[in-house]
Amino acid sequence: MIELLTTAEMAEADRRTIAGGVAGIALMENAGRAVADLIAARHPPGLRVAVVAGPGNNGGDGFVAARILAERGYRVRILVVGNLERLKGDAALAAQRWQGPTTAAAPAALMPADVIIDALFGAGLDRPVEGVARAMIEAMNAASCVCAVDLPSGINGTAGAVMGLAVKAAETVTFFRRKVGHVLLPGRLHCGTVRVADIGIAASVLDAIKPRISINSPPLWAQSFPLPRVDGHKYTRGHAVVVSGGLSFTGAARLAARGALRAGAGLVTIATPREALAVNAAATLAVMVRPVDGADELARFLDDARRNVVLLGPGGGVGQPMRDLVMAALKGERAVVLDADALTSFAEEPQTLCAAIRGRTKATVMTPHEGEFSRLFKALADESPSKLERARRAAETSGAVVLLKGPDTVVAAPDGRAAVGDNAPPWLATAGSGDVLAGIVAGCLAQGMPGFEAAAAAVWLHGEAGTAAGPGLIAEDLPEAVPSIYQRLFPQLSAGR
Repeated sequence: MIELLTTAEMAEADRRTIAGGVAGIALMENAGRAVADLIAARHPPGLRVAVVAGPGNNGGDGFVAARILAERGYRVRILVVGNLERLKGDAALAAQRWQGPTTAAAPAALMPADVIIDALFGAGLDRPVEGVARAMIEAMNAASCVCAVDLPSGINGTAGAVMGLAVKAAETVTFFRRKVGHVLLPGRLHCGTVRVADIGIAASVLDAIKPRISINSPPLWAQSFPLPRVDGHKYTRGHAVVVSGGLSFTGAARLAARGALRAGAGLVTIATPREALAVNAAATLAVMVRPVDGADELARFLDDARRNVVLLGPGGGVGQPMRDLVMAALKGERAVVLDADALTSFAEEPQTLCAAIRGRTKATVMTPHEGEFSRLFKALADESPSKLERARRAAETSGAVVLLKGPDTVVAAPDGRAAVGDNAPPWLATAGSGDVLAGIVAGCLAQGMPGFEAAAAAVWLHGEAGTAAGPGLIAEDLPEAVPSIYQRLFPQLSAGR
């Protein structure tokens, strides 16, 4: 279940299921039962449960959960935000089936409670939280055990944004598929452990909805991931070129080159200015080093078609020389990865870069962090609070695959596909980590992966390597952790083919 749904797509899944003959109240009963089952699995009967119910279907789910828990011996009461008489449809029916105590919501009325069920808003909230609802969220956040229904109240289900204030849940029960707001920050930080419940919506509805957003995990890119072949050799696995900066800035290129080699590129060469040749040569073994000064020499060096991917930017310097190198690389028939200084160098003329990318047939992957993104795509940076939508718009505008880094790294393709990563440990936030990631992207591209899949696979591998290396890692540890990831990944991929 790698699909991530927007709130509109989830509503469409509900609509199609109901149109297909499943009663809406049946879906609500199943949703409420899933919440009750989770509470019962964690807490013994007899405990005090407070349900904070809102005015929509999320509140209806809460009424169902309350009824089932009361039947199982829990002491349950419901606090309603809004007018109970204004409940409509299935939510009104669920409220009618509840025979226990119901009171108007007020922070002072929330306690005492051993467990709180947040059934206030769910995933559909698109306005700032105010009034009694805000006060109830504040009161819930003062408690220690909150279970959210669908999504913690106050989180926008499509953007992952906090709408002024949001519940911080210990656990969240969602339905059918996770929503985008479960994985994008800051929404993910509010969800606790997320569990997906089957409430009777058939997976076949996805064929009609055609979701374009996924969790970044192996099923997304498994079929295009290159597995080593018995009859393969280094030239069939591609040749990645990493362009180095000057004498004082060679470390970033070496980190990237090591990442590309560990990712599986058959050959990796650092194209280095002559002033830095000795330093780069002395610090590498399996990675080759060749003298290349300036855009003209780089263009000639890349004339060899076997050099099928080039990475520019790490430690490369900002300014016209870097712009010239990038334009030379983009003119050829090869994949190109643009990171760091290669992006910042076009901050004042992004249209030049985008025009050059849009005219290409081979993959181009940009790997900015938020600062680099905001410099290159100034208008988009302020246009939407959603990291996902900013990355998708940038990909559409530029024609490149955009890998927008962070703890919730987004990979977006020009055709609208997107993947959100959720496996990055916090200790990846260290100098040089991004250089290794750019190198892994280049290594995947060198082996023939399409741009979107290569970027997504690289992000996942990077996160897994960070977890394997553990707390205290430095960037040099990341390439060395990749073999252990491949040892468990390759058998899984082989079994699926």
